[in-house]
Amino acid sequence: MSRRDDLHFPVRRALEKEGWTITHDPAVLYFRDLRMRADLGAERLLAGEKGGRRIVVEVKDFDGPSLAGELQRMIGQLELYQWALDEQAPGRELFLAVSQTVYDERIQLARSAFNAIVERKQIKLIIFDETEEVILQWIQQ
Repeated sequence: MSRRDDLHFPVRRALEKEGWTITHDPAVLYFRDLRMRADLGAERLLAGEKGGRRIVVEVKDFDGPSLAGELQRMIGQLELYQWALDEQAPGRELFLAVSQTVYDERIQLARSAFNAIVERKQIKLIIFDETEEVILQWIQQ
């Protein structure tokens, strides 16, 4: 099994606090003959909605030695996950989860590039507080 980011369980608990049911940990995705593991699959029933909302969440702590390398890896990873979801589970939305601390401290080094990547790739973000284990913000382009 691949290594989990240190922030995996705080994200999981934050989602659960918001009423999400974790359906997959990890969420196994397939793109043709390629097998991958996203961090979490979750669903939430919404009043008046049939089937509710289903998401896949990839957690990133950007703790590698090179932020540029981490961003490159993230782009490729999310692209492959999205292709897999398009074929396997088109109703699921893909989110990138980043802690407020990582967002404020680590990503600050390349804020303009990160924001451009999020906009161009239409990446949906979850910003969360890893200490309180709560979702602070859902960002969708």
